[in-house]
This record gives sequence, structure tokens and C-alpha cells, in this order.
Amino acid sequence: MPWNEPGGNNQDPWTGKNKTTNKSNNAEEIVKQINQKLSGLFGKGSSNGSDSDGPANHKGLFIILGVLVAGWLFSGFYMVDAREEALVLRFGAYQSTSGPGLHWHLPVPVERVEFIDVAQNRSAQDNSNMLTKDENIVEIAVTAQYQVSDAEDYAFNVFKADDPANQGQGTLYQAMRSASREVIGRSKMDYILGEGREQIAVETQKLMQTILDNYKVGLRVIKVNLTYAEAPDAVKDAFDEANRAREDANRFQNEAETYSNKVLPDARGQAARLIEEANGYRDQVVARAEGDAARFTQLATEYKKAPEVTRERLYLETMETVMTGTRKVLVDSENSNNMLYIPVDSKAAPSAPDLPIAAAINSATATASTDITNTNSASPAPRQQRPLAPGQVRESRQ
Repeated sequence: MPWNEPGGNNQDPWTGKNKTTNKSNNAEEIVKQINQKLSGLFGKGSSNGSDSDGPANHKGLFIILGVLVAGWLFSGFYMVDAREEALVLRFGAYQSTSGPGLHWHLPVPVERVEFIDVAQNRSAQDNSNMLTKDENIVEIAVTAQYQVSDAEDYAFNVFKADDPANQGQGTLYQAMRSASREVIGRSKMDYILGEGREQIAVETQKLMQTILDNYKVGLRVIKVNLTYAEAPDAVKDAFDEANRAREDANRFQNEAETYSNKVLPDARGQAARLIEEANGYRDQVVARAEGDAARFTQLATEYKKAPEVTRERLYLETMETVMTGTRKVLVDSENSNNMLYIPVDSKAAPSAPDLPIAAAINSATATASTDITNTNSASPAPRQQRPLAPGQVRESRQ
């Protein structure tokens, strides 16, 4: 009868066994088949498919376990790049820090390794309105560049030391914002918009690093830049005008300093020259006074010896000094003849200071002419004389 007809045999068409066999026997058969296949790979199993529980089967299991253990242990090797540091965690707790090179750790799940790039230059920025010391509002943009200085502190001391995806959640961003607000709050508006930008950036970096060190974040601030500092749009025009006035004041001050640097040396030179001339004049006057005093002393001595002679000599010397540079003609009306020789240059009009002297000379000349006329009227007529040529001297007869 066919195997699947009613009332037929109860055998399995694939195994040839009775379907009523206990299911536990089927499970044992499956295990035995697996053991036979493994013993065929690593040991000598029976050729007829019978069970084989000899030492060869146990040896194959040990080899498999050894291979698996070796692969597991080999997975503990790891390489650390020159820009990185590796943190070894044992069951989630920090164990050690590894530098660049090849290292080994107990494989997962006992230990795992986290790699942190300590040479990467990272950046964070903040742009917000802040209140100054003189109660003005200024719009500030600050940019900070930083690196990881301590991988252990960076990974475990604070939650989210920095968060590139969401900088507002990072500790570094909060420290930068706090430091910049404190420095801006201590400064005035004109100082922030003018010459104080560089100093504000330096102070912000120092304060920011102090905050991070106190928190032991494991970050080192490289540079802080104040990239933008302007008044809000509502009052920007007024502050721009103030800035232009400030720039004009600086320009005028520089021009004044340039002019001062040009004029002052000349003025100092002229002052020094005048001082030297004054000193020379002083020395000259003092020397002359000393000489006159010495001469007067000598004259006093001579005057005591011969008063009349000395008096006359002084008078003659004085008159000689007075009359040396003047164009005057003195006529002795008593001893002069009727022929006067007047130099040609004396015909020029006298200057204003010489008018009194000229009048006196004219008066004396008129008097002398009158005397001469009176004398001639009483004496015989004089012999006519031929006029002399210029520069010629007439000989007088006794």
C-alpha cells in the first residue's frame, strides 16, 4: 500500500522511521549528526555514521574554542594616531590614557577605547547685544579658537565640554559668553568701539581660560578675536557721526604734532642763537665798562698830576670823536680870510638832525662875512685872485 493511504504504514517517507517515535529521540539524533560532522572535520569519525565520542571529538572542540579566544584577544589591539589620545574604559570606568602608537586592551565587553583628537583647532563664536559700563548697548561678535589640553578631563569632568552641533549647550560657549559680558560690562562704549578692541579680546581670553581651568574642562583657549563691535541699528548713525568726529580729532592732533615737530626745532635754534648773542653782548658791554673804568682810573691819576693839560686833552679828544663823522664846516670868524673852501658834498641838503648845526654854521658864516666886509672897506681893495681848481690849496701870504 502507498505510505499516505488510509490504514497504510506509519513510516516517514524521508527517514523511513515510524512517525510515532518519541520527539526526544529526534533531538538526540540532531545533536549526534552535528557531532559527527564536527568529528569529520577535526577527528576520525565512524564511516558508517555511528556515534563517536572518542578523544578526537573533544580535541576539535578545544581547537574551535582556542581559535575563538585568539580572535577575541586579537581584537584588543588598536592604533592611536599622532593627533589623538585614546581613553581606555573598563566596564565604563576610566582606566588609562594611551598616546600615539600600537596598544592593546582587554577586548569588548571588558574594555573599550575612545579616541579624542587633541591637535584639532576647534572654534566657537557668539554674537549678542551687551550692556557697557556707561549703560549703552553694543552689538558684539566674539570668536574663540581652542584645543583639547587634557583628554581625561575633557571626557569625564563636565557634561558636553563643547558641542559643535549645538554650541549653546557646551560649557566652553557658556564660559566664552560669560567672560565677554564681564569684560564688556567693565568698559565704556567709546573704548569698545575705538582703541580697546585688542585689549578686550586679550582680557576675554584670560578670563575665559580661568573659568575653564576652575571647571577642569580640559580645554586650552588659543585665541579670542573681537570680530565685530558696533552700536545697534537704532543709534548707529549717531555713533558713526561720533566716530567721524573722533577720527577728525585724531587727524587734527596728528597734524598739530607734525607742525609742532617742525616748528619747535627752529624756535629752539633761534632761542639758542639769541641767548648766545645776548651772552656775547653782555660780555662785550662788561668788558667795555671794565675798560672804561680802568681808563677813568688812569685819567683820574693823570688829572691829579696835571689838571689843565688833562682837561684840554680830554676836550680835544671828545670833540674829535664828535666831529669825525659829520659833514660840518666850522669857520673861525676872527682868523679866517674872505675866501672859503666848501667841499662839494657839503652842498647836499642836510638831514633833519643836522639842521640846527647848519643854522649855526650859516649864522657864523654870515657874521664872518660881515666882519670881513667891514675890514675890507677900511683897507685897500684886495688883489683879485684866480679861483682855485678843486683840490688845489692856495698859499697864504703873511
